[in-house]
Amino acid sequence: MTEPARESLAQVLGGRRGALDASLPPAAFVAGWLIADRSIEWGVGAALAVAVVVGVFRLVRGEKARAVVVSIAAVAGGAFIALRTGRAEDFFVIRLLSNVASALAWAASIVIRWPLLGVVVGTLLGQKTRWRRDPDLLRAYSRASWVWVLGQYTLRVVVFGLLWWTGQVTALGIASTVLTWPLVAATVAGSGWVLFRALPADHPGLRHPVPRT
Repeated sequence: MTEPARESLAQVLGGRRGALDASLPPAAFVAGWLIADRSIEWGVGAALAVAVVVGVFRLVRGEKARAVVVSIAAVAGGAFIALRTGRAEDFFVIRLLSNVASALAWAASIVIRWPLLGVVVGTLLGQKTRWRRDPDLLRAYSRASWVWVLGQYTLRVVVFGLLWWTGQVTALGIASTVLTWPLVAATVAGSGWVLFRALPADHPGLRHPVPRT
């Protein structure tokens, strides 16, 4: 009998719609800023309006209200900082700092042998901590988590940091789109490849941890 194909990491983690939604408010900020002759107020207004529309759409789609509030709050926080400092590039400070925090958290999780990719996937699959009792899965999740540390969060920190430091507002808006849903898709694909390459050929897959005996 033919063995069933392994479930891909992309299938477990779901689609890219949330990441695409997250790229819209920064794009709206830059568009409003440029159209209104570099007016931070217009940029902020455009970003907040788009964030609210996206938030309402997410609620209608059935997403949790807390996630929507956090998303809108992040946009509002960036808007407040930009208005406070008078520097349009500061709208992206929260996004920069959140990626610094994410890179550090994911790296630390690997060091303490609680790789966050395993935590996320294990939670989505309803496994709680059973995956940690499988040495092959623990090792594979640890290796694959480095793709998220280096290929997503660290890359964003370097690009966003350099553009923010040099005041490249338009480039920050473009980078916020390019390094959101396309990068997320590439990271999921890359980490999935590393994950399954690290598993033995006879391993039953993510949904079936094999505890150490």
